[in-house]
Amino acid sequence: MTKEINIKNVKIGGKNSIVIQSMTNTKTEDIKSTLQQIQNLYNAGCELVRVSVPTFEAAKALKTITKESPIPVIADIHFDYKLAIESIKNGASKVRINPGNIGNDEKVKEIIKVAKEYNVPIRVGANSGSIPKELETLPKIDALCESALKEVRLLEKFDFENIVISVKSSDVIETIKAYEKISKMTDYPLHIGVTEAGTYEWAIIKSSAALGYLLYKGIGDTIRISIAGDPVKEVLAAKKLLISLNLRKGIQIIACPTCARTTIDVEKWASIIEKRFSKVEKNIKIAVLGCVVNGIGEGKDAEIGIAGVQNGFLLFYKGKIVGTFKKEEIFQVLEDYIIKVEVE
Repeated sequence: MTKEINIKNVKIGGKNSIVIQSMTNTKTEDIKSTLQQIQNLYNAGCELVRVSVPTFEAAKALKTITKESPIPVIADIHFDYKLAIESIKNGASKVRINPGNIGNDEKVKEIIKVAKEYNVPIRVGANSGSIPKELETLPKIDALCESALKEVRLLEKFDFENIVISVKSSDVIETIKAYEKISKMTDYPLHIGVTEAGTYEWAIIKSSAALGYLLYKGIGDTIRISIAGDPVKEVLAAKKLLISLNLRKGIQIIACPTCARTTIDVEKWASIIEKRFSKVEKNIKIAVLGCVVNGIGEGKDAEIGIAGVQNGFLLFYKGKIVGTFKKEEIFQVLEDYIIKVEVE
């Protein structure tokens, strides 16, 4: 079991639930746009948000952003240790630094001094693009882990243990092996993810393969599914991944792949129902099926299911047919049966 770390009011590690992270892609200096995106991420279910701090103007903007953000804000720092210090003083709840690009020990010591004062954790974020030159001759997995641990040892040298670690690669197998290795070498909380995972389809596939495996093995305390594009999609995907692994409560949609027997637009109705009941925090499966031929059979593992019929839906509950309902009635009926599942 990993150590428990406090990131403002969010606890990670230990016996705490897996926490979902994302990162803004607005200019941090644009306070209004950044806060709007943070609000959108929060509404989608994000619990920690990271913002890039490449300039002192961005660090200054954190003073307002951290006060108005509904969730803890993490400052992402590269190269300039002074930006890390300024970010902490302006309200950042955690800072992320990269091994090898902050500078000499004294600069790191200065970050630690302020982090201690404000009780702010530091995430040591190693990835395949940030391996120090002296470690480049090592096998990639070893280099990733040693890169992170080298920085950890430096933090520990200055009596700092409020640490989170990540060892990301853009390669699925490298990511899995690196986290398996690092998890045996330390008990600090691990932030897991596939870095630079790509566009939506690639990001979903690569992240599900790597993170799904790691989480199933009990490795990981916070996650980010990195997608090139709208970060809200990262949060929605992360929630579904956790629900599918029974690591978070929520509605899970079962939907048939459709065939010539289909009498409804399955993709449309599954999407509508999913959005309509996305805030329900109960482990309930709802099946959305195109016809009655295999309706109960294909949806027998779902608590509630609907199958398309002429001018409406056949509804079944725990494998038994309840009745037929018009399309305009179905949302209220589903809501009633969701409540029934909760009661029973």
